[in-house]
Amino acid sequence: MNHSTTEFRSKHPSVLYTLFFTEMWERFSYYGMRGILILYLTKSFLEGGLGMDNQKASLIYGFFTGFVYFTPLIGGWLADNFIGQQRAITLGGITMMLGQFSLFAWNNEFGLYTGLLLLIIGNGFFKPNISTMIGQLYKQGDPMRDSAFTIFYMGINLGAFLAPLVVGTVSDKWFSTLDESGKIISYGYKYGFLVAGIGMFLGQIIFNLIAVRQLGDIGKYPFKKNPSENNDSENQPFTKKDRDKMIVIFILTAFVIFFWAGFEQAGSSLSLYTDKYIDRKLGDWVIPTSFFQSVNPLFIVVLAPLFAGFWVSKIGKKLSTPVKIGLGMILLGVGFFFMLGAVAERGGDIKDETVKASLIWLILTYLIHTIGELCLSPVGLSVVTKLSHPKYASLMMGVWLLSSFVANILGGFVSASVESLGASTVFTAISIFVISLGLLIILLNKKLLKMMHDVF
Repeated sequence: MNHSTTEFRSKHPSVLYTLFFTEMWERFSYYGMRGILILYLTKSFLEGGLGMDNQKASLIYGFFTGFVYFTPLIGGWLADNFIGQQRAITLGGITMMLGQFSLFAWNNEFGLYTGLLLLIIGNGFFKPNISTMIGQLYKQGDPMRDSAFTIFYMGINLGAFLAPLVVGTVSDKWFSTLDESGKIISYGYKYGFLVAGIGMFLGQIIFNLIAVRQLGDIGKYPFKKNPSENNDSENQPFTKKDRDKMIVIFILTAFVIFFWAGFEQAGSSLSLYTDKYIDRKLGDWVIPTSFFQSVNPLFIVVLAPLFAGFWVSKIGKKLSTPVKIGLGMILLGVGFFFMLGAVAERGGDIKDETVKASLIWLILTYLIHTIGELCLSPVGLSVVTKLSHPKYASLMMGVWLLSSFVANILGGFVSASVESLGASTVFTAISIFVISLGLLIILLNKKLLKMMHDVF
């Protein structure tokens, strides 16, 4: 199955949609556990949690979500050189499934750290390699590639949308304990982790029974041992142009760190703020805090098809990758303006949990953040596959994901500082900083395009 000698595709291959569902279930698993993780860490033992203070929990959350994006650098290199992308995805999926089951089996710090470690290792094998295989389905220069990654990104977020709703219902309703007034006194978080593990299992069934057959030799072998690659591709020299292109990947990665550091507040400081200070009542029903982790992916599922069509339109084709990424960062900063509206409605950074802000502020924040994410993230995945030398494709995808490693750790410290500095100070600082960086990368557009050598 050698895609490199074909003409540009007129439609997407069927395996794209199989990988879509593989990734959907993997993201269901990850975002399901992520949606309840900060709550599991901070609720008391009697409430079904581990009873940590907000600062410690935020740092654990930040380091976990950070290292989830560090190990892809190692997993990508191992796949490129030794095991191939297909085997890496299977190995990663099984390891992550065991991680979720560890969180289910042991409701203590041993189970926590064992489960998180397995999830970090497994994600390292899985994440860079499935994205790299998407790029391998398309010839270099094919305008369908950005559209394909946007469709694939919709699969990611379909899983991310369903996960907090399902896992939140399991932990907050099906397996929770209520007092006589109907108030939850204990949550079933461990069963939420069990459901997340089952989701990972379903993803592996789809990949190994269907996708592997459709992929043929794509991703089956390490780069040097791939019989489907012709000699020209295998022996392609590493030129000055290749060096320039890969330098651009590092430059874009450095900028994107600060996007994700702000964006990932959704699972930490924004989640804690929502739990305490946002009015979550709809009539007599109080919306579980974990449900709000579904708002961003819901917007992506709705908006991604529009963006997939827009990128191949006349106007969309005129926007370069650096400009798209710059716009994404600016929109992230604008989104935090609405959280400042929530703080203002409450009368500032007061600690009184009976004073609530309107839900609309949070929803508008997620909406603008989502539009920014769609400008930046799928486009970033696509440009890495365009700029990378074939020999280092998965490794460079790991480099791109490394931005989220640094960002999530940085984001953990940012979240931990909200308690002492106040939400208004932190949200204002994030907003001003990322908008400034967005404007800077747009100003660097011409210089970066020159280094990208015909890659737009």
